[in-house]
Order: sequence, then structure tokens, then C-alpha cells
Amino acid sequence: MRYLQPYILEDLKKKMVFLGGPRQCGKTTLAMSLNPARHFNWDADEDRAAILKKQWTHDDKLIVFDELHKYPKWKNWIKGVYDTQKKQHRLLVTGSARLDVYRRGGDPLMGRYHYWRLHPFTLSELPKGMNAKQASKCLLEVGGFPEPFLDLDPRQARRWRLERIDRVLKDDVRDLEGVRNIQQLSLFVDQLRTRVGQLCVLSNIATDIQITPATAAKWLEVLERMYLIFVVRPLTKNLPRAVQKPPEVFFFDNADVIGDEGARFENLVATHRLKTIQFLQDRDGYRYELRYIRDKEGREVDFAVVRDGKLIEIVEAKWSDHNVSKSLQYYSEKLRPARSRQIVGELEKPYDRGPIQVRSAIDAPDLPNRSGCFLAETPFLQFCVRGAQANEESLRPCEIARDFVRTQTPQYFGGLTVRNLLTW
Repeated sequence: MRYLQPYILEDLKKKMVFLGGPRQCGKTTLAMSLNPARHFNWDADEDRAAILKKQWTHDDKLIVFDELHKYPKWKNWIKGVYDTQKKQHRLLVTGSARLDVYRRGGDPLMGRYHYWRLHPFTLSELPKGMNAKQASKCLLEVGGFPEPFLDLDPRQARRWRLERIDRVLKDDVRDLEGVRNIQQLSLFVDQLRTRVGQLCVLSNIATDIQITPATAAKWLEVLERMYLIFVVRPLTKNLPRAVQKPPEVFFFDNADVIGDEGARFENLVATHRLKTIQFLQDRDGYRYELRYIRDKEGREVDFAVVRDGKLIEIVEAKWSDHNVSKSLQYYSEKLRPARSRQIVGELEKPYDRGPIQVRSAIDAPDLPNRSGCFLAETPFLQFCVRGAQANEESLRPCEIARDFVRTQTPQYFGGLTVRNLLTW
């Protein structure tokens, strides 16, 4: 079961659900695990005709539409279906483009849907029989997308990756965004792959591949909408010595990175942080941002997490350096976020240095597990869940009050159900 499944089922009782995420990250598999009565794929000719003719029965409770966003009038079409048939059907729409921002014209669907973003596998969402240490190595070598991650074959993973990027550029980008110069766009992607974790100066890339800076900026937005990359921008609010710097670019597929272990590891940490904050935003409704810090004195911190405009966490990623970053120490004391962490790839034992937690990626406590539950949202909850796990056989079924956690949605952890105290 993927980590979003219980939340999607809950939301489908009230509204439509839109499920976005990178191509081949498991959206269709997740949708089919919900046992839909009908499944339509816009890419299939026979399904496309059936969609336009609305060929389903009154008894079809759950209907799934894959890649519906490729239909130019999809939003008005699905609005009409929902407004006239919402009492009879539950509707799930999946897409490999950002369904929350991708539009032609206005957005007629306001208030009619909940949007969830599915990510590839991470260290806290592992297949049975694979431990975290094995998974960490696999994530660095072949990435977390289901097919290469589960096959564990580097050669097949490389073939799969070439085919995936080719389909994203030649099918998704060309069809949805009208970009015709696919060959130069491919060169642009290759340039980004070598710059992960670095400042991405678009004017330099534009000069290298002979395009205009404006075209480079447009293509960056296109690739972000297609879930091929995500962009991390500098944190400048309330930082008097901060500097306006270019963005940094990371890839959803960790194995897309061309670079050393340090670059891949920083991308790994970035994807885990993004998965966490996007889950929390989709679940709880807070607005999260992933930023980086850099000032005029050259101090920098890899990642800063902002919630509703307030800095709550800073994170430094190091492949093998066990010493606490001086920049992380400086900004931990100056900005006083709720949490400061240094994630180290090769770390034998975790330790704390003042307010800074030094952890391996395996020990990072706030990654969403297979059920979407964050065990370390509060020390109280972490203690309760771990204690219940230890006695799971004698406590099943078991419910634990979540009096410190603000979500109203029950969370499922193995045989355990974790609830807010007010809804217990």
C-alpha cells in the first residue's frame, strides 16, 4: 500500500481527487489498488472515445481518469461530470503534469477537488524484504521510481531512464507545452543534470547551448510542471545579509544526477525533504516552501523549510563530513528554527551538538512511512507509537490519542490507528 492510499480514500467521500506526480512513479498502480469500477486512459484511443461519450453505468462507484489533462478542455469537461453526477460516482483524476497549475484559461474547479502529489519510493517507504541500508544504496544508484527500484538492475535502470526522459520530452512537453525544439531541450536537461546542488545560472547555460536566457527560464518552468525537476530558491525574508542568487535545481529521479556521490546524496536529501513537506501541505493545508540560505559572507545552508512564512527547519547535507557545518551552527543560533539537522551519508552513529541533530539519512525521523505517518511529529507521539509497536500483537487493534498533532485525519500504521484526541 502506498502512503497516500488512506488519505485519498477519505477525500473521495467528499470531493474529487486529483493525483499528480512524475511519470511512472506509481500513480496508476495506486489508483488501481483502490478497486475502481472503471478505469479510463486518455492515451488509449478506445478509452478516449469512451471518455468523451461518458460511457459508464450508474453503478460505477469509483471512476479513474488517467492523463485526462491532455484533453484541452478537460477542466470544463470534468466539472460538468462532477456537478451532474457527484451523488452517483467518486472521481479520481491522475496526471504526470502539475494538475494544480496546468491550465488553459481559468480554473473552473475551485472547491471541487483535493490535490495530492505522489513521490517515488524513499527510505521510509520500502518493499518487503529490503532494509534501509540496502535501500539507501539503491536510491543512490538507480533512484526511487518503482520499476528500477524494485528490479535492482543497474543496466535495466539506465535503459528505463533514457526511455522515460525521452517520453517526457517528446510526448508530455511537446503535446502540453508546444515546445518543438526537443533536441535543444534535451541538451538543456543534460546541462541541469551536471549542476545539481549548484547555483543554476541560466544565462550561462543559454550561452553554452545557444538559446536565449528567456527561453532557458521558460524551459525551466516547463520541466518543473512536468515533474522532471524541482527548483529550490534562496531564502531572503528576514535575512539582512542574504543575497539574491540564482535557483538550485534537483531531480525527482535521484539517478538522473550526473556528478559525484556528494551531488547525488544532496539530491537524495532534497527529494526526501520535498516529499515530506508536500505531503504535509496536501494533508494539513499549511503552505510549505523549500529554500536554501546563502549570505554575503559566503555562509550557506543547503535547505530551509518554511511553513506559512515562518522558518521551521534548516538542513545541511554532507556525504562524509562528520563535523558540524559552521554555517549551520551560525544560522541555528541566529534564526532559531524549531529544528536544525545535518544529514550525513556515511555516519556510523547519530549525535547531537547543542541544538543541532547529526543523523544519517536512515535515521532521519520525519520521513513519511508506508502509511504516511510521521513518527516524530512530536516526542510524545513518537514514544506512544514506538511503545505500541513493541506490543503490537497484544494491543491490536489499538488506537492512540494524538493530542499534540493538529491533523483531523486518522493515520494508519500497520495494525495501529493513530487519531487526534478530539476525534478519538
